[in-house]
Amino acid sequence: MSKKNSNVILKNCFKNYEDLSHIYSSFKKKLSSTKKKLFLIAVSGGPDSLALSALAKAYSINNKCKIYYVLVDHNIRKKSLQEAQSVKKLLKKYGIKIDILRNKKKISNNIQSEARTIRYKLLIEFCKKKKINTILTAHHLEDQVETFFIRLSRGSGLQGLSSMKQSNKVNGKINLLRPLLEFKKYQLIKISKIIFGKYFIDPTNKDTKYLRTRIRNLKPSLETSGINYDKIFQSIKNLASSRDTLNNYLSKVYKDTIDRKGGKIFVNVKKFNNINLEMKILVLKKLIKDYTDSYYTVRSKKIVNLIRQIETKEDAKLTLGGCIIIKEKKHIIIQKENKNKRFY
Repeated sequence: MSKKNSNVILKNCFKNYEDLSHIYSSFKKKLSSTKKKLFLIAVSGGPDSLALSALAKAYSINNKCKIYYVLVDHNIRKKSLQEAQSVKKLLKKYGIKIDILRNKKKISNNIQSEARTIRYKLLIEFCKKKKINTILTAHHLEDQVETFFIRLSRGSGLQGLSSMKQSNKVNGKINLLRPLLEFKKYQLIKISKIIFGKYFIDPTNKDTKYLRTRIRNLKPSLETSGINYDKIFQSIKNLASSRDTLNNYLSKVYKDTIDRKGGKIFVNVKKFNNINLEMKILVLKKLIKDYTDSYYTVRSKKIVNLIRQIETKEDAKLTLGGCIIIKEKKHIIIQKENKNKRFY
């Protein structure tokens, strides 16, 4: 297929369908609001990321911006590279060039979590090389609801239950944008089918050893019982509004309690003791995440355990999330842990 023909298909597809035109208009508005001309699209080959790729390509045709399409081969399954090449071949027909980044690290424990960590690490490294500061992912409404249930099962508080933000920072500098959060999977499947005629399915998405898969399989039963995903999504948005209000207060507490000196973080013990448990958890989560430039925050359970040890010991030296935490009389001192040591 010629580049001209593929461009015509991508441009006209969204015009010819009212629902898809709405999705493209929303997508265009979100990307335009960033005022950026350089983006990275995280591709997997599934219907969600293929739809995102089509939207991004159409946007680039009309707005003269540079977009990199990057697929991370986690190298977990034997045929993963072959599958990645199939995705690359398909998108090439539509003038979409994909860079394949292959993971060389063996993943054996906590596979999904470790794979996500490696994926973002490789994407961030690619961004640094190409001077890109915005990554787009294809997270959608069902992903948001599934994340809500996963965090609910783990006893998460307001921060966790408000699920994914439309936009947040990774590695302190790179913006992670999720422009499709309010759209449903069937809509993204429709885009993939109309434009590409097919999409690829990762077999691990059907593996019930993963909690997300088991939650996904509950959807038909939940909706039959009257538990509607649209209503859950609305509740998530309401929680997110409350989270934002809380975060405004957190910023003030954080600024008043934390001090940086010589590459270390100093937490005022007296002021820290005067805030409630929820705020202590949030302060330490934010502190460790920001200080280590991590994508994921440390789980609340581990933070609570850390707080208990800090409160019960006069002097203590602990490790968590890549940090050494030292409790002294007036301060809790945080510094980066030696990379050769095992994290708490």
